[in-house]
Amino acid sequence: MEKPKKQDNTAAGLPIGLCLGTGIGAALGILTKNIGLWLPIGAGLGLAVGLALGPAFGKKEDEETAPDGKSEVEETAPDGKEEEP
Repeated sequence: MEKPKKQDNTAAGLPIGLCLGTGIGAALGILTKNIGLWLPIGAGLGLAVGLALGPAFGKKEDEETAPDGKSEVEETAPDGKEEEP
C-alpha cells in the first residue's frame, strides 16, 4: 500500500502576503501620491514575505501518525524488546 504524499505548505502564505502587501503598498502610494510605484512594490514584498512565512500558515500534520491513527514507529521498551499492545 502506498504512503500518502505529504502536502507541501510552502505556498500557504501567498494569498495572505499578497493581500497585506497590496494594502500597505496602496496606503503608501496614497500618502506619497505615487500609487503606481508603491502598489506593485507592496504586492511584490507581500508575496515574498508570504512565501517565506508559508509553512507557518499551512496545515500542521503529525508526521508520526499514519492516516488510520496508528503510530508508524514501533514502540520498544528500554531493554530493546518490543512492547505488546
